[in-house]
Amino acid sequence: MSSHFEPLPGGGAAVALDEVEISILRSLAVQLLELLGPGDEPAQGEDPLAALFTEGPSEPPSDPALARLFPEAYGGPDDDPEDRELLAASAEFRRFTENDLRSRKRDDALAVVRTLDGLTPAGDGGAVLELGGDDCRHWLGALNDLRLTIGTRLDVGDEDENSRLYRLPDSDPRKPMVMAYLWLGALQETLVETLLR
Repeated sequence: MSSHFEPLPGGGAAVALDEVEISILRSLAVQLLELLGPGDEPAQGEDPLAALFTEGPSEPPSDPALARLFPEAYGGPDDDPEDRELLAASAEFRRFTENDLRSRKRDDALAVVRTLDGLTPAGDGGAVLELGGDDCRHWLGALNDLRLTIGTRLDVGDEDENSRLYRLPDSDPRKPMVMAYLWLGALQETLVETLLR
């Protein structure tokens, strides 16, 4: 293995990660958790079922990365921003779904941190990460969220813009994030391919 997932006998996936890759993945997952914000756990003695019906925000996030992670359900930039019915439907959908979606994204990022923290390093500081079915699902979600976030920060757009980003000189301060974006994409792609085998 060389930084791509391979199938495990009996299901799941494994990837060999060196010490730097482990550190980068963990750091990115922690940054994603910070971006998502703290969870709204039910208070001691509070009915956990009631938490399912807690209303969330009705306005889209102002941070472009969060807006990408929690997009509008109805409408978009090409739609009429004055269409009150569309705005009301989108606000209603967001109010009843965003808290759950945010919680799921937080769970995915936490699973990445926990699995990385649970690795037993080899002599060179690297380790082989082995994921079962649930962990694979969490990792797919977190890898996707990380790529969406980094892509938004880099303003990844149409193909011409993307090819320009990929040819940045090493001196460009965006180069490490472009490299992380591409690497996360390769990890995500090989994990999907592994699970489809």
